[in-house]
Amino acid sequence: MPAIERIRNFCIIAHIDHGKTTLSDRLLEYTHTLQQREMQEQVLDSMDLERERGITIKCHPVTMRYRDRMEAEWLLNLIDTPGHVDFSYEVSRSLAACEGALLLVDAAQGIEAQTVANAQLAMRQGLVIIPVLNKIDLPHARPELVLQQLEDILAIPREEAIPASAKSGQGVPEIFEAILSRIPAPKGAEDAPAKGLIFDSVFSAYQGAICHVRVFSGSFRAGDEIWLMRTQQHGVLKEVGLFSPQMRKAERIAAGQVGYLVSNLKRVSDVKIGDTVTLLREPAAQALEGYREVRPMVFSGLYPLDTSQYPKLQAALERLQLNDAALVFQLESSSALGFGFRCGFLGLLHMEIIQERLRREYELDVISSYPAVVYRIFLTDGSHLEIENPMALPEPSSIASIHEPTITATLHIPNDAIGDVLSLVAEKRGACRRTETVDAQRVMLVCSLPLSEILVDFNDRLKSLTRGYGSMDYELGDYIPADLVRLDILVNGEPIEPFASIVHRDRAVARGRELCEKLKELLPKQLFKIAIQAAVGSNVVARETLGALRKDVTAKCYGGDITRKRKLLEKQKEGKKRMKQIGKVSIPQDAFLKILKSST
Repeated sequence: MPAIERIRNFCIIAHIDHGKTTLSDRLLEYTHTLQQREMQEQVLDSMDLERERGITIKCHPVTMRYRDRMEAEWLLNLIDTPGHVDFSYEVSRSLAACEGALLLVDAAQGIEAQTVANAQLAMRQGLVIIPVLNKIDLPHARPELVLQQLEDILAIPREEAIPASAKSGQGVPEIFEAILSRIPAPKGAEDAPAKGLIFDSVFSAYQGAICHVRVFSGSFRAGDEIWLMRTQQHGVLKEVGLFSPQMRKAERIAAGQVGYLVSNLKRVSDVKIGDTVTLLREPAAQALEGYREVRPMVFSGLYPLDTSQYPKLQAALERLQLNDAALVFQLESSSALGFGFRCGFLGLLHMEIIQERLRREYELDVISSYPAVVYRIFLTDGSHLEIENPMALPEPSSIASIHEPTITATLHIPNDAIGDVLSLVAEKRGACRRTETVDAQRVMLVCSLPLSEILVDFNDRLKSLTRGYGSMDYELGDYIPADLVRLDILVNGEPIEPFASIVHRDRAVARGRELCEKLKELLPKQLFKIAIQAAVGSNVVARETLGALRKDVTAKCYGGDITRKRKLLEKQKEGKKRMKQIGKVSIPQDAFLKILKSST
């Protein structure tokens, strides 16, 4: 095992689809970490979901052995990171386990929103940044323009950039030389008390909670008694090892290394990401700083389609939470959908990925309620509360004001799309704070927007207006007062909880009409007319009527006096009136599923 001076820990950061995982493949090939027969595209993207969508969802560690020109052996620990804004928490955790970062920039698309956000995140952590100009072999690459952007936007000298092509392998030897020469060796001594940072964890049905650890000092071996300093849990190590990229058992993992720990801690709640692991016999004096608690930005109710699968859903969410510290959930019940969970997510893509993982990994079919954000409610008695469930909104008479969360969005767009994008921002109740020219073709807009307005279709419409060249990054801003109301949907006079939402008063009529029209299409007809209404408080703002399922009661009349037919029709009319008084409309699950899917 090489000495700590010959260990380098680094990650790859970039905007989504700039070639992080492809470059990881080339690095693994160059170091012969995997044999040619074991290689496949996106080898570090272990989830089928990641391969299908072409995005990285989880950070993936791997240890590579590299021999330099002098035939000296080096141990290089790489962590591949996601690029989408919803998974920036994964990036921050990866950065805490490294001393350097490869900043990948697409030579054709240039510096985009997430490139800037991830670079600033790495700079704040004090990491050494090595810029890599990727896709240099594309016919429409603009290396000179991108190098100028690198200097103007990120203040990184163009001389430091390495031209490369992750697809062909061009520039890979130069990248390795830069990693060895520019990134510092890890600090820490093997003879000091053992101290490791848990930067990720996964659940195994056979081994329990498996911790991904960056060791800062000391060493860990199988048989050691460990102590988790924040959760106050202790256990015994069953196995330690490195990633290559699969888990490979080792005799020990020491200071400067990245590896995994398998212990007798089986419960999901025993392990917390960001915790410090040390040895029970010689504990560290102080815990590592860990991570700031992540705040969910979007909330939605998740309910099993089959109510008997509620315990299975709870177990699945607990296991996903171990693997994804950004996921939070609590028990919730609905009169229409039964027992479920109110879950918090970092964004709409994060919510979609969790639902898809529940379906694939745990064979659970779930239905989700309309996504909502956390609102601050100031009451007339001077107190205030925070709610994310529209049904928890107090009576209007007791509310002094409602404050909604905002975001500060950074939009990188082509010059010719400024007018359309500013119109979109205005439509979403936002305002442009400032504009900055990036180069002759691109401009950066810094806008303030309500978080609730960007949840559903903002990013999709931004991509459409900019022909795919627009990109967005955002961070949570302040809470501001707004004229918000709860929009209820009533079917036959009964409010349907999952369809309730908090909307701006000016949008209530349009939103209510849209939902009523969709419900009219989806609900099955009954033997009586059904009123589908949208209401704000006691005021009905939209209405649709679902016609009755007509039965021809006069079919048995083959002739005779017209009064016979009239008598039968009057009798039917009386029966329908009585049925409407006592009738109850049962909304089928597939109608819930269709309308909530079309809403999100």
